[in-house]
Amino acid sequence: MKARVVVTLRNGILDPQGKAIEGALKSLAIEGIESVRQGKVFDIELADADRASAELVLREACEKLLANQVVENFAVEIL
Repeated sequence: MKARVVVTLRNGILDPQGKAIEGALKSLAIEGIESVRQGKVFDIELADADRASAELVLREACEKLLANQVVENFAVEIL
């Protein structure tokens, strides 16, 4: 079973890397982009074929390692 975990900064948390990307896009004359927030994407293969237990394992992985829940949110998607 395959899954995707998306980790993003919480609203209100400063994102210097996103601001740097935003500035670089503007310097390249790419128009129409108002703001950029940077995040992380994890594509994960699981041995378990049961969706419910796979989601529990992924949430545990996020809570313990993949996301810093003080400043980040995460979303789990079974593909």
